[in-house]
Amino acid sequence: MGKKIIVGITGASGAIYAQRLLYYLEESSEVDLVNLVITSAGASVIREELELNFSGIRQNEVDLLLGRESKKILLFPVKDIGASIASGSYPVDAMIIIPCSVNTLGMLAAGIVRDLVHRAADVTLKENRKLILVPRETPLNRIHLENLLRLQQAGAIIIPAMPAFYHRPKTILDIVDHFVFRVMDHLGVSHSQETTWLGRNKNP
Repeated sequence: MGKKIIVGITGASGAIYAQRLLYYLEESSEVDLVNLVITSAGASVIREELELNFSGIRQNEVDLLLGRESKKILLFPVKDIGASIASGSYPVDAMIIIPCSVNTLGMLAAGIVRDLVHRAADVTLKENRKLILVPRETPLNRIHLENLLRLQQAGAIIIPAMPAFYHRPKTILDIVDHFVFRVMDHLGVSHSQETTWLGRNKNP
């Protein structure tokens, strides 16, 4: 049986990371279902950075975001606190918030629930399931760092949006995809690219 994954998109720069992750999760034979939640600020960043006519609340917009028809991605309204993914009884394998705004970090670190992204992440932590956070902010102040530490201590995996260059990328998409594949490593989903450092003389 394939994986069920929750993806949250919040209002930090880096919408392309979410777009490419959804593309590859949709493509993967190891994934059965992706539950998607997008905050209003996340939809605003998608409009700005990806230049899409996007509200983040209509199911048919998932196809627009992917650039093709989606068969695995189910979009939930961010205000739907009664959604299935708001309950710990709903089985999922992992949740990822990509990109994760510092506002969302602060809410999660304080245990505050004001929308479905917060609730689903809070449930993921309390059920001891995998929660991956991809913050995209710089520089980080002490509050940000303390929130990150608190969440890591609570069980979250922190993967900052820090692209690597040892694979010698030629395009922006090369950089983005390599980072997304590293995220997929932590989700336990296979992909086509070698992301393991094999040593100076063995990597391309």
